[in-house]
Parts: sequence; structure tokens; C-alpha cells
Amino acid sequence: MKRERGNIGDMMAAGLCMLAMTAIMLVYMGNAGLVNKKAAVNQVARKYILRMETTGCLTEADRVVLLQELETLGLTEPELTGTTMNRVGYGQPIVLNIRGKLEGGYEVEEKRVSTAKH
Repeated sequence: MKRERGNIGDMMAAGLCMLAMTAIMLVYMGNAGLVNKKAAVNQVARKYILRMETTGCLTEADRVVLLQELETLGLTEPELTGTTMNRVGYGQPIVLNIRGKLEGGYEVEEKRVSTAKH
């Protein structure tokens, strides 16, 4: 049997391609994690705007639990500026505005507007 000579260039190209694909996959997984956390913040905002519709505002008890849920999701420096904290009448607009930062300093803002239905 005849032994063929290998080419180091072919091996090197294959190794570099594998390294590049690994790097791309890691970046994708990191970004997918951030998208999932943003979606979770969106779901929490939806849950609390529905509560606000029935009460006419974000109650103090709900505010405390909301901030705890956001911190559990990994949101740092949470702000509720612009949120309806004082009870409004039936048919009046209510606003839930959540701001904060996810890992890596990515800023998140989730704004929900609805109508009081109590």
C-alpha cells in the first residue's frame, strides 16, 4: 500500500472553520438567552397590566412583588417611572412602564398602556 502525503494547510483550514463555527454558536446562544429574558419581562408586564386594569393602578403590594419578579429574572436597576400609581376611574388610561438592565448592560424597556376596567 502506498501512503499519501498529508497537507497541513487542509488540516489548518478545517480547524479554523470549526473554531469560527464554535464562536458563532456561543454568540448565538448568548443572544438567545437575552431574547428569552426579554420575553420573560414582557410576560411579567402583561400579567401586571391585567391586574392594573381591575384595580385602576399598580398597588403597593403588586409593586413590591413586581420588582421581586423582575430581579428574579435578572433585571438590575429596575424603574417604574411613568407607571400609574394612583387609582384612576373606570375608562381612564393606565400605564405600566418598566425599565432596567439585563446582563451585559443591555437596556430593556417594556411599556404597556390599557384602560381601567374596575
